[in-house]
Amino acid sequence: MTGVALVTLAGFSWLFLLPANMRGHVQNPYIGLLIFIAIPIVFFAGLGLIPIGIALSRRRTGSSFANATDRRVAWRRASVFFVVMTLANIVIGSQLSYSAVEHMETVQFCGQSCHVMKPEFTAHLLAPHQAVSCASCHIAPGATGWLKAKMSGTRQLMAVTFNSFPRPIQSAMESDRLVPSSETCEQCHARDRVIGSRLRIIDKFTDDEANTRTETVLTMLVGGGTFGGIHGAHMGPGVRIRYAAPDKKRQTIPWVEYRNSRTGVTRTYLAGDAKPESNRLLPTFEMQCVDCHNRAAHSFELPGRAVDEAMSRGDIPVALPFVKKTAVELLKASYSTDGEAAQKIPADLSAYYRGKYPAVASQRTADIQAAGQTLLAIYRHNVFPDLKVTWGTYPNNLGHTDDPGCFRCHDDSHATPDKKTIPQDCSTCHQALAVEEKSPEILKSLGIADRLTEFEKQ
Repeated sequence: MTGVALVTLAGFSWLFLLPANMRGHVQNPYIGLLIFIAIPIVFFAGLGLIPIGIALSRRRTGSSFANATDRRVAWRRASVFFVVMTLANIVIGSQLSYSAVEHMETVQFCGQSCHVMKPEFTAHLLAPHQAVSCASCHIAPGATGWLKAKMSGTRQLMAVTFNSFPRPIQSAMESDRLVPSSETCEQCHARDRVIGSRLRIIDKFTDDEANTRTETVLTMLVGGGTFGGIHGAHMGPGVRIRYAAPDKKRQTIPWVEYRNSRTGVTRTYLAGDAKPESNRLLPTFEMQCVDCHNRAAHSFELPGRAVDEAMSRGDIPVALPFVKKTAVELLKASYSTDGEAAQKIPADLSAYYRGKYPAVASQRTADIQAAGQTLLAIYRHNVFPDLKVTWGTYPNNLGHTDDPGCFRCHDDSHATPDKKTIPQDCSTCHQALAVEEKSPEILKSLGIADRLTEFEKQ
């Protein structure tokens, strides 16, 4: 009777909650845990109790059947009942099991059901990969990949249960959970595709009172395939690059091996202070997409860059005096909790203008308040005090402005025995058409010089 009660309770609960969840009327991230994990546990526990109860009941009532006919009738009725219920339970159980597996591979489950992954979930909300599920990149195709991921997930669940997980959470690269890009990235991004050159314009605002805007214009030589460029040189046909790294984040690379089966070229580069014999003991990796694009779906920012982008979008008014300098200082300040940051960042920005620029504070109250909320949003996207994630916790290897990135190898100090080096020449990867200029002439030639928006003109 207890088993029947549990099965009935779980079955009806599932029938009531599932339609609402499928229609999207339930926003609570924990509803998936309830529907696809907690309720199935109760359901199957009830199924297990039913045969136990029947066995115990048979002992008590076995002697009460007066003759064989009564026993045959009883067993026939019980058999029909169990056949019908077994079919029903198979349908319900299979749907629960399938939905549980499916739900555990959603972004909602990975990012919101477990608070530990809050930084990664928050970063994943930004373009361009916010529509890509976690499983697409973190679980290798096939049964082996799925089994390995579930085993890893079980270990992570135990770590969260016993509060023994690392703070900050290690990236997939650090924790040896990295799925090769040939099985993930390259399912959408073709290795041999020729991309050519791309124009990049970088806005930057200085720390002066006027928040003077400068622009850097670069032609990125992305290339691809046999056409060289960044992608062609590292991932082109016949090219294979291996490297050694003593640290889990792979920020120090003392040894690089380049092979090109098409040209027959093979070179081994050593950093200036590296010893050949010691490199044999270091972990060795084959270069792939994520060695440079290591934060493709979980990108974090540094304060200066984040404020520049917000000002360029108009989220922080450029006309507010010293707003760039003040904003960066507020973001870099230490806050013990997210709640303290939510209270102090907007309040301190308003206090600054009331004390230094009372006229601006009275005339542009709404702009100052909006800027304060933008700064708070930037902070919440990049800093998580309870998980020990702060500015620069996760280095970004794409480029070399915020972290070493390209310069881990391209430093002119990695050399072969015959003194050939991995170049650090700027023109290797991009052509600088303008560097932090106020009004670059190249933008006039391209017909995009008038990039001042209304908020800047005001």
